[in-house]
Amino acid sequence: MKSKWFMFLAVLTVCAFLLTPGQAKAEDVIKIGLTISTTGSYTFASSQGFKGVSLWADYVNEHGGLMLKGKKVPVKLIYYDDRSDKETVVKLYEKLINEDKVDVCFAPFGSTLTGAAAAITEKYGKMHVIWSAASDAIYEQGHKYIVSATETPVSLMPKPEIDHMASLGVKKLAVIYVDEPFPAGLAKYAKSLAEAQGIEVTINEKFSKGTKDFSILLQKVRMTGADAFYASAYLDDQKIMIRQMKEANLMFPYVYMVYSGMPQWADLGEDGFYIFGHTLYHETLNWKVNAGLSREAFEKEFNKKFPKSENPPDFQTSLAYGAGVLLGMFIEKANSLDGAALKEAALQLSKKVTVMTGPYEIDAGGKQLQMPFIVTQIHKEGGKQKMVLVYPKEVATAKAIYPTPGWGKR
Repeated sequence: MKSKWFMFLAVLTVCAFLLTPGQAKAEDVIKIGLTISTTGSYTFASSQGFKGVSLWADYVNEHGGLMLKGKKVPVKLIYYDDRSDKETVVKLYEKLINEDKVDVCFAPFGSTLTGAAAAITEKYGKMHVIWSAASDAIYEQGHKYIVSATETPVSLMPKPEIDHMASLGVKKLAVIYVDEPFPAGLAKYAKSLAEAQGIEVTINEKFSKGTKDFSILLQKVRMTGADAFYASAYLDDQKIMIRQMKEANLMFPYVYMVYSGMPQWADLGEDGFYIFGHTLYHETLNWKVNAGLSREAFEKEFNKKFPKSENPPDFQTSLAYGAGVLLGMFIEKANSLDGAALKEAALQLSKKVTVMTGPYEIDAGGKQLQMPFIVTQIHKEGGKQKMVLVYPKEVATAKAIYPTPGWGKR
């Protein structure tokens, strides 16, 4: 799989630097700089997002480019591997701005890397469009040129699942999280939102990045008598937890793991049944878009561009695609590549645009206020996993199975 991914990147690198017929001068291109994680802990999510933004760029160029200064101008993605490392991100965004002379910047994956990149883009006054960084702290530092185009802030993200727990009668919630900005933020606000609902938080404990043995921590959670378990971590961590919970014959009436809403949760097979998560991307979630492609049209383009993709599009892909669409709108509305002009255009478009992942609305700091997530659960259908929507009821496709069956009752 790794060799196929690098082959994919090589092809995209060539495509990104090819100019359309009649395109004679390098300055007749809008240069968009970004980093992606082809190695390290963010590899999968970053690669899924990169497919979304590259699809957007190709689609724009196939239709002549973006309107700027009275003519259509193609876009060009210039990117490097950040190795999932924030020190590398700092060096690469300096390189993108000072050596590659990019016009605008597109964020890397996640709050940790995006926060590092934002310090550099801000220094040089470059517009920085964010698609996956939910940490509220990024938007509270007074940055003038950042916009979270599609990612709901972490302070709002846990609300659907906590509301769902409360509606089912959950009384005690256990929270654990990996010591990184995004998961820690989710845990923080899950705790405060739960307490506001009258749910007792029995434990709120962090663990170190790279932890592989959760057995002691899981037993501590068991001892609290919690009837809901909120594990705020990344996909690989959550898979390990599920397997170790099975080994310990441990299950809770409600188990929430955000990445169970990803197609790769299927790797767990039957062990992954009944876990709750959330998503912005599902065959039944079809917003009335007025910018970019609809979900159905997006899938057709995705299948055309990536006919041999081992992984279907997911909410990371759709978030990055939607952010690309919005970046294009900022440029065309501002009729400029200046950071301040682009930020003003982004503010003027707030509350007026709906992309594939939902309505776009930002505050003065660039924080996204919409793009609501939907609570999912993994159901059993024909012995295989099927992700269904269970909350809110207006978009639910199935009733939640609650309490979760124990390991011996499946």
